[in-house]
Amino acid sequence: MSTAVAQTWYMTQRQLMVFVRQPAYAVITLIQPVIWLFLFGSLFKKVIELGGFGTTSYLDYLVPGVVVMSALSSNLWAGMGTLDEIQRGTLDRFLTTPVSRAALMNGNVVNNGLVTALQSVVIVLLGLLGGADCPGGVGGIAVLVVASVLLGTIFGALSNALGMLVRERESIIGINTFLLLPLTFLSSAFMAPSQMPDWMRHVADLNPLNWAMVAGRSAMSGNPDWGDVALRGGGLLALAVAAVWLSIRTFRSYQRSV
Repeated sequence: MSTAVAQTWYMTQRQLMVFVRQPAYAVITLIQPVIWLFLFGSLFKKVIELGGFGTTSYLDYLVPGVVVMSALSSNLWAGMGTLDEIQRGTLDRFLTTPVSRAALMNGNVVNNGLVTALQSVVIVLLGLLGGADCPGGVGGIAVLVVASVLLGTIFGALSNALGMLVRERESIIGINTFLLLPLTFLSSAFMAPSQMPDWMRHVADLNPLNWAMVAGRSAMSGNPDWGDVALRGGGLLALAVAAVWLSIRTFRSYQRSV
C-alpha cells in the first residue's frame, strides 16, 4: 500500500470512529429519507397512472430517487466538518506533520463515501421491505449505490472546497439550502421526465443528480440500458475526479494563507 493511500485510510478511520461512536446520528440521518419514501410515496402513489414511469408501482420509481437525494443532502454538509477542523486548529496541527495534503482532504471524502454507501443500502432495503421491487437484482442495487457514492463525492469535495474558501458556517448553510431543493426538483426524483415541462426536462438532462437517478433506475429495471448507465456513470466519475482535484487545490491555497 502506497504512503498516500495509507495516510488517506488513516484520516478516513479517524473520521469513521466519530461516526461509530455516535450511532444515534446514523439513525437520525435516515429519518428524512424514510419520510420521503413512505409518506411522500403513499401520498402520490396514484401519480403512476399518468404513465411514463416505466413501472406499475410509484415506490419502485421513488426508491432510487430517495437514495440519490439522501446522498446529495448528506454530502453537501461535508464542508462543515472541514470548517470544524479549521476552527479547532486540528487542521493546522496536521500541517506541521509530513502527512500528504491530499490525504487530509480525501479522508473526509472517503469517509462520506462509505457512510453514503451504507445509507443507500439501508434505504433500498427499507424500500424492498415496504413492497418495492427490483428486477435488476443485486447488480442493479450495486450500480445505484456506486452512482450515489460518485454523486456524494462530487458534492462532498465541492463542499470541502467551499469550507476552505468561505470559512463561515452561515455561508455554507445558505449555499447548501439554496442548492438542495432546485437540484432535487429539477430532476426525475419524483416525476417521470415525460410528465415534466420541456424546459425542466432539458435542465434535468444536465443535472448530475439526475444522471445518478437515471443510471440507478435503469440498472434496477428488468431491461437495463447498459450504454446509458455507462454514459451517466462515466459523467459522474469525471465530475468526481474534477471535484476532488479542485478541493485539493483549494486546500493548498488555504495552506499558503496560514
